[in-house]
This record gives sequence, structure tokens and C-alpha cells, in this order.
Amino acid sequence: MSLKQLKLSNQLCFSFYAVSRLITSHYQPFLTAIDLTYPQYLVMLSLWEHEVLSVKALGKLLLLDSGTLTPLLKRLESKKLIKRVRSKEDERIVNIHLTEAGAQLKTAAADIPEKISCSMGFTAEEYSTLKPLIDGVLTRHNGD
Repeated sequence: MSLKQLKLSNQLCFSFYAVSRLITSHYQPFLTAIDLTYPQYLVMLSLWEHEVLSVKALGKLLLLDSGTLTPLLKRLESKKLIKRVRSKEDERIVNIHLTEAGAQLKTAAADIPEKISCSMGFTAEEYSTLKPLIDGVLTRHNGD
């Protein structure tokens, strides 16, 4: 057994961790400008795409448990960007709806993906190579 495998520079997990932190740091100035944190932005992206989601569906989409999601949703609700509404058919289900302010924020955020690509210096080839590879890993390990 080689001890080389224990070098930090040989760890795939560290590369993913470091890239994740790097990308998130590039988002920060753009998200600060619209008063969102990165996790809040992910919630808003999901709602801009789907309009209404149950807490359970949102958690599944973002790979977050309700213990992490609930305080995040409370903060977005206090900013008046979303509202949580119990289902009339099944009161155990809480649906997340965009408010008018939440829907309008989409316009202010529309150029963020392009700004990130420029900020990170991703080429179209890098993006089209990395995205399917990463999505494949996530799909295999999340049962989707």
C-alpha cells in the first residue's frame, strides 16, 4: 500500500471542496447586490423555474434536509420573497410560493450565470465537459 494515496494533492474530494468554495466566492458579490446568500439563491432559482414547490420537493431538488431548509425558508419569507402555505388537501404538506417581490427579483438575477462564467473564466468546452460529469456523479449517488 502506497502512502502516496494519503497526500492532500491526490484527493479528489479536496479538489471538489476547493472548487465549490471558489465558485461560491465568485457568486458572493453578485448575490450581495441582490441581498441573497448562495443557499437562498439556489432556493430562488428553483422557485423561478417551478413557481411552486412543496418543502419536500424543494429539499429533494437541492439535496437538503428539512432541518437545513426550514431556517433558510424563514429568512426568505422575512425578506418577503416567498410565502409558505399549508396545502388545503393535506395540511402536512407546506408549499413554497414566490411573492411578487420574489418573482421580480428574477430580473435582477438574470445576468448572474453569465457573470459567473466570465468571472471564473470557464470556456464553453470546460462547461460542456464538467457539467455532465458532475451531474453523472450526483445522479448515481442520489438515485435520480
